[in-house]
Amino acid sequence: MEKRTLGNSGLEVSALGLGCMGMSMSYGPAPDTREMIGLLRSAVDRGVTFFDTAEVYGPYINEELLGEALAPFRGKVVIATKFGFDIGAPAVQGTPALSSRPETIHAMVEASLKRLRIDAIDLLYQHRVDAEVPIEEVAGTVKDLIQAGKVKHFGLSEAAADTIRRAHAVQPVTAVQSEYSLWERKVETEVLPTLEALGIGFVPYSPLGRGFLTGKQDEHTTFAAGDFRNLLPRFAPEARKANQALVGLLGRIGARHQASPAQVALAWLLAQKPWIVPIPGTRKLERLDENLGAAALQLSAEDLGELGQAASAIGVQGARYPEGLERMTGR
Repeated sequence: MEKRTLGNSGLEVSALGLGCMGMSMSYGPAPDTREMIGLLRSAVDRGVTFFDTAEVYGPYINEELLGEALAPFRGKVVIATKFGFDIGAPAVQGTPALSSRPETIHAMVEASLKRLRIDAIDLLYQHRVDAEVPIEEVAGTVKDLIQAGKVKHFGLSEAAADTIRRAHAVQPVTAVQSEYSLWERKVETEVLPTLEALGIGFVPYSPLGRGFLTGKQDEHTTFAAGDFRNLLPRFAPEARKANQALVGLLGRIGARHQASPAQVALAWLLAQKPWIVPIPGTRKLERLDENLGAAALQLSAEDLGELGQAASAIGVQGARYPEGLERMTGR
């Protein structure tokens, strides 16, 4: 698979990574661990070198899954993980507790290294900006960990442009991870120009709109108990019905190339900037193969113009998160 470099950092990864959260949480009952280990190793066989996890996924068990599955490929793959949630603390008015205090970050890194079975974390993100801890202090703590050889690269997730600039001034930021797709484009206004100016890579999560942009959902789709899409305003039946226009657009472009809506959605992201590396997640080998096929799909300038303009004209219905979770983004 084609490789990409995240900004000016020199960190080279496959053009498409693999988001691993859904292998342990958020989308109904967790699948069989041995099956997921097989899927992760199949991804490596197909050229994927970039894997995304976090201590809060499970919590903890997703890092353990990657630690076991990717142990044979140490030094050949890049593993990104995240700190920042105060696991075990109660949510307040629907908002999960955060903690990016230096002692918390140090403890998390030591624990994650053991679960991941590695000597250094390739890319360490702050999962969400903690308003109680200055970003300069967070960046300084990660800088110390980099100097100690326990972390290689620093990243931020769902951070605003000013926060990115302030962090980058203390410790160069290798990558920023935020939601980005044809139905969630807020980062285009300030975040992406900031990243380009500073030489920082961008890692879009949920590049397929949590499955909606694959064209396999409609207003009649039901989600399993425990699937967090049941809580998201954008996945209310009336919103899914209204948002089918976007899936129709992807289908029309895909028909020109014998490509699926998912492949068109991912190819559109890859075409935006050479330092963008989407991380679609899946639990199924056939979906993995479908997603990876997007790396070979070359959309024309006409395709890209039509997609961008038509998607902008479609008013996406429904907030992406409930209010408590939305307050934690873009800070």
